[in-house]
Amino acid sequence: MTQKTRKWILFGAGGFVVYFFVAAQPVPVEAVVSPKWFISLESNYPVAESEGDEALVDMPRLLPFQLGNRFGYVTPDGKCTVNRIKKGELSISVDNWAEYDPAPKEIEVRNALDQPILKILEDQGYPVFLDKRIFLVSPELNSLSGVDAEGAVQWTHDFAATLTTIDAAAGFIVAGLLDGTVELLDNQGQRVFFFEPGGSRISVIQGCAISQDGLRLAVISGIDLQRFLLLERYGGYGDSGNIEYKVVYHEFLEEGFRRPVYMEFVDNDNRVAFERQGGLGIYEIHSRTGLKVPLEGEIIRLDESGSEHWLFLITAQEAQKKRLVAVRFPGTLIIEAPFTSRTFFLGRQGSQIYVGGNMTLASFELEKQ
Repeated sequence: MTQKTRKWILFGAGGFVVYFFVAAQPVPVEAVVSPKWFISLESNYPVAESEGDEALVDMPRLLPFQLGNRFGYVTPDGKCTVNRIKKGELSISVDNWAEYDPAPKEIEVRNALDQPILKILEDQGYPVFLDKRIFLVSPELNSLSGVDAEGAVQWTHDFAATLTTIDAAAGFIVAGLLDGTVELLDNQGQRVFFFEPGGSRISVIQGCAISQDGLRLAVISGIDLQRFLLLERYGGYGDSGNIEYKVVYHEFLEEGFRRPVYMEFVDNDNRVAFERQGGLGIYEIHSRTGLKVPLEGEIIRLDESGSEHWLFLITAQEAQKKRLVAVRFPGTLIIEAPFTSRTFFLGRQGSQIYVGGNMTLASFELEKQ
């Protein structure tokens, strides 16, 4: 090797070292979805009550599921504490569930370990579990009642029109009505805010949601034209006992749906995800901007948390064709996994995603590599 060649090699090596320490950039962390377990709901029987009590002492909240004619609760490692065939009407949440007749005289509420916790004897409607509370919606869908820990009705609020959508958080209940109005109730059933979006030929509320801190309301309203609106709270209770919200963003959507739509505050209340024709709508709270993610088919399930900067949903095409879709915020379509099934389920707890089809329930982990 000549002295000149040696100099060029040393020069190149020195240049590489300088580049490595000065110009090199860290490899970005990528998120991947990896399978954890698969179970058949027809063969996975509930764990015994004593075993369940012992196993769930330090376990995070169980996940409620409904898949075909079965419902229940599953642990993060794939064991069911409840796994039943549905025989009547069903209301289910993270904490409680109740199965009842179309015209119930008595409703027994049970917890995620299948233990009875209370009975509702009032013949006033159907149970709804929201925000760790129990409500009764009247058969005519025009009144709402609050139920206490003993199963007794505390209060009843009558609406001027039929309920079309409802949500609850931070001690408040937000209700959308067929006449195109929105009402916000406090924890005693008193109306503290009233809003009428207007601006459409047919006034009706297809979707409403309230943020976990109660500071924001999201609304889908009207048919021809249909709009998305975000309202923010300002000030506290006024002299009249009411709370004031103001519209900070609105967007005209496509022709719109003539049915209730999926809508959730996600990503730790930093975004609102909602169903819109031809895709998914995402509104970013802090930048006050909205975007549309085009999708094939119709959204039939929407992830309620959108944590880890990922949002999962299921869309339906013709026949029994479905797709599991993953969107990474701010709005990049990452995964479209097709599957064929008559029944379907989607649930999420943090980085764990649960997907169901036919009688099979599967769990996947969102991991960073």
